[in-house]
Amino acid sequence: MEAVLDQRTLVLNRSWVAIDTTTVRKALVWMYRGLARAIAPESFETHDFASWTDLSVNHGDPCIHTINLQIRVPEIIILALYNEVPKKEVVFSRRNIYKRDRFTCQYCGEQPGSEELTIDHILPRAKGGKSSWENCVLACVECNRAKANRTPAEAGMLLKKAAVRPPWTPFISLKLGTRRASWERFVSERYWDIELEE
Repeated sequence: MEAVLDQRTLVLNRSWVAIDTTTVRKALVWMYRGLARAIAPESFETHDFASWTDLSVNHGDPCIHTINLQIRVPEIIILALYNEVPKKEVVFSRRNIYKRDRFTCQYCGEQPGSEELTIDHILPRAKGGKSSWENCVLACVECNRAKANRTPAEAGMLLKKAAVRPPWTPFISLKLGTRRASWERFVSERYWDIELEE
């Protein structure tokens, strides 16, 4: 039961906009306290805690077993009071670096294709450079090899543009592997990027 309670539930604001995820455990607590209602994925009907626990559980569906009940896992909940869309920072990921730099080498300006592009640290990691928006750019294999373990100035190379954090603001960022089919109506594919470690 512990693993089921730790699974993710999609959280919608009152306007049915996806804003975050939470654990099944928290979702059930919020429902019990009247702070949220569960959404039945097959019909999009909303249910309070009592009506949710009255629903039958299909064989094989994830559920929570208590002494007296089998409770369906709420895959999507809608908040009763909150109607904001919290601002999130764009995830620092390979996909987003490629998108920001438009699949273009930031040294020579060529677009050789994604298989011929690498992520270059402007200040090399060996010299204390971090993996961040401001220190990583796309470089073709040839330029990355020419720059080697040097700064652009040391290598006599110029960046086409400064490396900056992109201005996009996604609604939510989710870890890979938490996606549920029932969320598709609310969450776009672009939010399923793997976050890179700093």
